[in-house]
Order: sequence, then C-alpha cells, then structure tokens
Amino acid sequence: MRVGSSPQRPAVIEKAPQPAPHVDTRPVRVPVERPAPPRRERLDSIDLLRGLVMVVMALDHVRDYFSESRFDPLDLSQTTVPLALTRLITHFCAPVFVFLAGTGAYLSLSRGKSKAVLSRFLLTRGVWLILLELTVLRTGWEFNFDYRYGFVQVIWAIGWSMVALSALVYLPSRAVGAIGVIMICSHNLADGVQAGALGIFGWPWQVLHAGGPIAYAPGHVILIVYPLIPWVGVMAAGFAFGEIFTLDPVRRRRVLYAAGGGMIVLFALLRTWNLYGDPTPWSVQNTSGLSVISFLNCQKYPPSLLYICMTLGPAIALLPLLENWKGRIANFFLVFGRVPMFYYLLHVYLIHVLAVGTALLMGFNTGFLFLDPITTVTPAGWGFGLPGVYGVWALIVLSLYPLCRWFAGVKARRKDPWLSYL
Repeated sequence: MRVGSSPQRPAVIEKAPQPAPHVDTRPVRVPVERPAPPRRERLDSIDLLRGLVMVVMALDHVRDYFSESRFDPLDLSQTTVPLALTRLITHFCAPVFVFLAGTGAYLSLSRGKSKAVLSRFLLTRGVWLILLELTVLRTGWEFNFDYRYGFVQVIWAIGWSMVALSALVYLPSRAVGAIGVIMICSHNLADGVQAGALGIFGWPWQVLHAGGPIAYAPGHVILIVYPLIPWVGVMAAGFAFGEIFTLDPVRRRRVLYAAGGGMIVLFALLRTWNLYGDPTPWSVQNTSGLSVISFLNCQKYPPSLLYICMTLGPAIALLPLLENWKGRIANFFLVFGRVPMFYYLLHVYLIHVLAVGTALLMGFNTGFLFLDPITTVTPAGWGFGLPGVYGVWALIVLSLYPLCRWFAGVKARRKDPWLSYL
C-alpha cells in the first residue's frame, strides 16, 4: 500500500437471499393402532363345576364294580338312605357334563371361532366320540371283544348331540336355546308311546326316546342306555346358556341365581303334586329318609324334565359361588375339569383293572369282570360296603390326578388340533 493513499475497503460479497425452508403446515396423520378385540379367557367356574361332577361320576362307577349290594340302590324296598344318596348324588354328572359341553361350544364363538369352523369341529368330534364309545370305551367296560352284546351311554349321547349342534349353530343362539328347552319340556308327553307298537319304526324310537335293547343282527344286541332326544335338548340349551357368560360379572351372577333358582322352584312345584315331568310319581314311605329319596328319585333313562330341573338347577345356582373359589382344593378339581375326556377314558380302565386285581387277591374267579357290568350278576361275597367303596373312589381319583395335571399342562402349552379331541 502506498504512503498517503487512502486505505482500500475490503470488498463485500453479498449473497443472494436464500429461500426460507418449506414447512409443511398440513396436519400430520399419526397412525393409530386399534386394539384387538379382547380375547375371552377360559372361565374357571365352568371348569370347576365340570371337574366336580367328573370326580363325583367316578364314585358311581366304582360302586358298580366294587359294591357288595346285589340290588338297585334306588329300590326303595331294599335300599338304605346312605346307599341311595350315594347313587343320587351322581345324578348330577351326566346333565351337567352335557350341558356344559354346549356352553363351551358357545364360548368358543365368543373367543373368535367362526360358526363354520365350530360346526366342522362339533361334527368331527361328535363322530369321534361315537366311535370311542363303540370301541375303546366298550372294551374298557367289558374287557372282552365279544360284540354280540354292547351298550351305549353318555359319550354316545354327547357325540350325537354334537352332531346335531353342528347344524343348529347356524341359527341364532336364542333359537337354539328355544329348541333345546322345548325338547326337554315336551318329550315326557311321549312317554306312553311304546316302541313295540311302531313296527319297523320301533328301533329308531328306542334310539331317540325310549331306550332299551335292539337286536340289530341275529344274536347281536345293543342296549341304548342314553336315548338321544332329551340329551340333544340339554346340549342345545347349554349352548344358548353360554350367552350369559358374556354379561358383566354382577349381572351374570344375578341371572345365574335366577335361572338356577327358577329350575329348583319348578321342580319342587311339579314334583310335590306329581303334576308333570316324570313318569314315576313319588310317594310317602315308611321313613322320612326314604320319603325324601322317593321325592328325589326321578327318571334318568331317558332323563325326565324333573330330573333335568333337579340336577341343572342347583348346578347353575352354584356357578356364581365357584367364581370366587380359589386355592389348592379348587385347583385340584380344576385340573379334572380341563381334561374331562382324558380323565373319563383313564378312569374306566383303571377302575376295571383294579377290580380284576382285587378279585384275584381275594381268590375269586374273575370271569364276571370280563362281561358287561350292567347285566352281570356278581358272585356272593364279592365287594365292599360303602366305606370301602368310598375308599376305592378316593384312591382312583388321587391316582389319576398327576396324569391329568400333566395333560392339562400339555394342553395349556400347545395348540395342536388333535388335543381338542381329548
């Protein structure tokens, strides 16, 4: 720079104005995840009730094989009150088991199963149960392969009821319930119709309502112990009953108490004056205890309206109480209620095997234990009194608990389709 010259200013470089960054002022749409519809959990009260009746059911079957009595425990001319009550308490088992099978079918819909899927399951499981009754269970009861004689009982009835329900599920649940109630309430009107008067239609009438032996081939007889019409009605009513369990807990308990109490009142009114609902009227006996037995002794084969009211009424009224039952004892029964078919199959074979082993130890010819238990006459001296029967019953149930608990765990951990058939 020269001396005396004015200093030069640095050049200023002006930048062109930059455009302001674009800001999107449109509202931002944040994706909102809609919660999946709540999945209804398995209801412990239903499994508890089922478990209770499954355990009690074993008492009746133990009595069949181990009792020293040579007569029908409900024969008022020979029985005792304790023996009769031992038989009567087991009357709850079949109606509750069939009824809750229908309830379980409805609840599977509330857990997301479609009607088409449910119908297919009911059809296939029903056929499966019928086959089990005619093969695996028939062998378990009789321990022989002589198919000239056989009998079909509750598993047969449940199977055919599921087949019928597989078609009914496409109707509204209340229509299914109405059909079931009509079948239960009206079938006693046909008690006077005898199969022998129907000619070639006699055997279907036995299957549907009258029961009894059917000669289906020369020298071959099958005994229908559980005619189908009333049991189909019980399962259909149980299906509609499942809707109650979609209500809030307070309302649900109120409806359950009302439904169960109403059935008990209906039973008491009709039975007291022998108005309708059972072909055998009750009567006053020599003792008050036997009079009570006569009052409660309603027809099971086929189940009369009063039999259904007498058993399902108290069972339904018990459900709200079972909702609050927790602890070890409750968990014990819960195990059996969650694997009822598995338990049923095992208990038949275990009772029969134990009877054979006991007979061998006591020096009896075991031939009578390889025939059907319904018509076979047991030899003199065989069997135990009621305390022994109850002892064997406790042994059977406790022995089966570990296996049933294991299988309940398997079903809880795994979702293999075949597990739903046991």
